[in-house]
Amino acid sequence: MKKILLKLSVLLLLIFPLLVVNQKNAEAEGFNPGALGGLGNNALDVNNFGQVVGWASTDQGVEHAFLYNSADDTLTDLGTRGEYQSYAKGINNSGQIVGYSYISETHKRAFLYDGITMIDLGTLGGNYSFAMSINNNGQVIGYSYNDEGHKRAFLYENGGMTDLGTLGGVHSIALDINDYGQIVGYSNSDTGQVRAFLYENNTLTDIGTLGGDVSMAKAINNKGQIIGWSSNMYDERHAFLYENGIMKDLGTLGGVHSEATDINESGKIVGHSYDAFGEIHAYVYENGTMTDLDTLGGNLSYALSINDNDQIVGRAMTSSGERHAFLYDNGMMTDLDIFAGYYSTEF
Repeated sequence: MKKILLKLSVLLLLIFPLLVVNQKNAEAEGFNPGALGGLGNNALDVNNFGQVVGWASTDQGVEHAFLYNSADDTLTDLGTRGEYQSYAKGINNSGQIVGYSYISETHKRAFLYDGITMIDLGTLGGNYSFAMSINNNGQVIGYSYNDEGHKRAFLYENGGMTDLGTLGGVHSIALDINDYGQIVGYSNSDTGQVRAFLYENNTLTDIGTLGGDVSMAKAINNKGQIIGWSSNMYDERHAFLYENGIMKDLGTLGGVHSEATDINESGKIVGHSYDAFGEIHAYVYENGTMTDLDTLGGNLSYALSINDNDQIVGRAMTSSGERHAFLYDNGMMTDLDIFAGYYSTEF
């Protein structure tokens, strides 16, 4: 039964249009007086210059993509492609930002923000496309619906969007790309199993699991080290590091489940895990050890991104039950007041 439920929950991620975007990043809504004037905010990525991107709600209740510069404490509203919402998902070291924006009530488009305007990246034939990451060469990856209504991983470069194919099934989603053009994500196979993949040399390769049926790759660095999560033979979800053809179980903070969300060039990994008390805490993994980053006083924290200066961003609960964005640097978790507020939905 546990295997059936796990397979069903993962397949749902591939079937419904927005579920992957919303649940993968666990986007939450709440009050943020320091953002764009309204309710809701979320920080999703940080580059090596401490620039953070995500989305924040305006005082009209419309979500807008933003750029936050930690060096001078400024927040920039990137606007939208029309009267609807926009969401920033990734930023490279040149400050190029990718994400997606509604262009109508029923159409969403991946965009590349070049500092002036949002460039529409188009689709693979369907009504929707979502840009998830951009490398330092300006290559963009994500996923788009094709004209048959299937999600397909794409690579956007030189003004064109290329379908990366699948592992035998009909769906695939790309989540990260390194500076060598290696791409990771997940796809279903011809038997319906969902597996992490590595795309290189025009080939999509299943990188396996930790003994279970399901795996998803979340990030890759320039050394080709891949991180994500996989089910094991006990149907537990564990963070993994994949390198040199071997998938290594990173363990947990004492609980049952863990996930890895990002890796930097020195191989430090961040994510979140259940601890022995059943709480979910952000962690950093290095030299074979998973270290609990604690929280802002509550019982929840999630690490989402780490840059090459070992700065980590994520979200954590305070002692009063509020859920605030944080910056973890030099062993200290700092509440980012500009994103702070009470979040009423789940992480």
